[in-house]
Amino acid sequence: MSKVGKIEKKTQNRFLNFYEFEAVHRDGRVSPYYVASRAVDIPQLKAVSHKNDPNGVILYGIYGPEKDKVVLVRQYRYPLGGYVYEFPAGLVEPGENMMQAGIREMYEETGLTFLPKDGGCCCRPFFTTVGMTDESCGTVFGYCSGQPTSSHQEASEEIQVVIADREECRRILREENVAIMCAYMLMHFIASQGDPLEFLDSI
Repeated sequence: MSKVGKIEKKTQNRFLNFYEFEAVHRDGRVSPYYVASRAVDIPQLKAVSHKNDPNGVILYGIYGPEKDKVVLVRQYRYPLGGYVYEFPAGLVEPGENMMQAGIREMYEETGLTFLPKDGGCCCRPFFTTVGMTDESCGTVFGYCSGQPTSSHQEASEEIQVVIADREECRRILREENVAIMCAYMLMHFIASQGDPLEFLDSI
């Protein structure tokens, strides 16, 4: 059975660190395996703690009295050297639960008021890119109100708030760079009828 052997921390950064794992393969061979993690030290790595505490939240916010629009952000991302469409998102701070983080992040990134809806098992943290990171994020579902503004964003952020109807979402999927988790939920939004969050009532 494969397992993790020794672990060495390679960097000392605030938001993301690089770790070298000793990967012990099922045939007994050993090789280095490199992992990016939000963990600040080795005991916090999920491979060590085996706890799935959420690192971040993704916010699926429905907008408008007809519940026929979704809140997106178009953000400059340095790894891409360009812009990508995403849902508003952010890290869960110490002492916060995912709902609290969602309300705070929606306001900071878009200026909108966010009213979360109980997502049950759909709102627990799930893993993102498991081949390279132990990061896990939860989706917080809810309804948005107010007027979008970028005035609460950090100076390091370059974010455009986008309120999109289904036709605009189709265009975005056809033509733009889109984060994969956002793309999946946009497919759901386009295919839904009425309130896109009604499916949560049956899960």
